[in-house]
Amino acid sequence: MLLRAHGFQISLPESEIKEANGGILVTLFKDKFTEEHLQKLGLNERQIKAVIYVKEKGRIANKEYISLFNVSRITATRDLNGLVDSKIFKSSKIKGVGSFYELFAS
Repeated sequence: MLLRAHGFQISLPESEIKEANGGILVTLFKDKFTEEHLQKLGLNERQIKAVIYVKEKGRIANKEYISLFNVSRITATRDLNGLVDSKIFKSSKIKGVGSFYELFAS
């Protein structure tokens, strides 16, 4: 969400806008995927960079992970499955070729 006022542009965290009690209720959500928080979860450096990548690009495929971090297919799969197990990523419904991972929205 972008807020523009007095010639400034500010990027705000994800928000929810609802009509409530005759007015508008805006709820701003804290970014729970900060690098500091991800380190506290015990993620390795590749996994942290993958989360940042997905925050920017929207998703990542196993093949992209292999290319970005110069790792084997099995290492990429283990790292990505670890992010799924930690409820940071969710895997697409597509399996095999064309599958990808996105941020877990919750």
